[in-house]
Amino acid sequence: MTYMEAETRADVFVPHAFDEQIVDLGEMRMNYATAGGSDRPALLLIPAQGESWWGYEAAMPLLAEHFQVYAVDLRGQGRSTWTPGRYTLDIMGNDLVRFIDLVIERPAFVSGLSSGGVLAAWLCAYSKEGQVRGAMLEDAPLFSSETDPVCGPSIRQSMGPVFMVWSKYLGDQWSVGDWAGVQRALPTDVPHVLLRGLVEMGVAELGTDTGRPTDANPDMPPSLREYDPEWARSFASGLASRGCDHARMLAHVRAPVLFTHHFHRVDEHTGHLIGAIADVQVRRTRDLIEAAGQPFEYLPFPQIPHSMHGADPELFTRVISNWAASVSTPVG
Repeated sequence: MTYMEAETRADVFVPHAFDEQIVDLGEMRMNYATAGGSDRPALLLIPAQGESWWGYEAAMPLLAEHFQVYAVDLRGQGRSTWTPGRYTLDIMGNDLVRFIDLVIERPAFVSGLSSGGVLAAWLCAYSKEGQVRGAMLEDAPLFSSETDPVCGPSIRQSMGPVFMVWSKYLGDQWSVGDWAGVQRALPTDVPHVLLRGLVEMGVAELGTDTGRPTDANPDMPPSLREYDPEWARSFASGLASRGCDHARMLAHVRAPVLFTHHFHRVDEHTGHLIGAIADVQVRRTRDLIEAAGQPFEYLPFPQIPHSMHGADPELFTRVISNWAASVSTPVG
């Protein structure tokens, strides 16, 4: 097993508006960027699979008016260390526990998109006592990113086929690197209903629609080039959630949760999930968190694509700042 530091991949990175920093977490080094003053509540931002910290770049100046913001690259993404064989929710969640301890050094609000939202839920359940003040789960695929969920569609009926194409044609640590092969395979290896759904979800580029092209691959989102495709194999195979049953995790949540639910539908003919999470899975999420004694607020945004912070940074900022203020203010 060979860990890969950012220095070996320097040619894939593009400049950004915020300075980047590195913290040594032991097994890996985590890259991050900050904005806002320490007189404001801390906010940890956790990007989606295939998204580096700078997916939040447009939102960070707005968020900095309300929070001291920390946006991170998870292991295997961006400038953080690539760690072959070590991409699971439990491992990545513990990276974030150490990051809160060593960098933020105080209780924080957490917000994560997609698999980052699953990690935000993980922190609500399994972080150290008092580390997390509350979490916004931005269109998080709870249950739907498992291979055998207790309810609703599985990853095999959603992004799993796309992830398998990434894994096959890009290879762990870009050992294959056949981007043209990805584009050729998608129409044949992924059900057409899912491909159409990616356009409806606003993720047709299969990475992020906010990136700038690289010289070598002019049609490839740069954030995808910064990402270790072993992530895709880990999630599609079920390895990422092994040892982290979503129902058990949600039953242990110890902080208030805001769930934003974006564009979604279940195809009536095939059962494929177009979107991140089905309604039945949100209801199970609510039931488990409320049974754990924690407040659960649900905000539907059926016209918003998968990434609210990417598509509408002003709305994202308004939603999370208003909710955080309500959590911070005692009732009665």
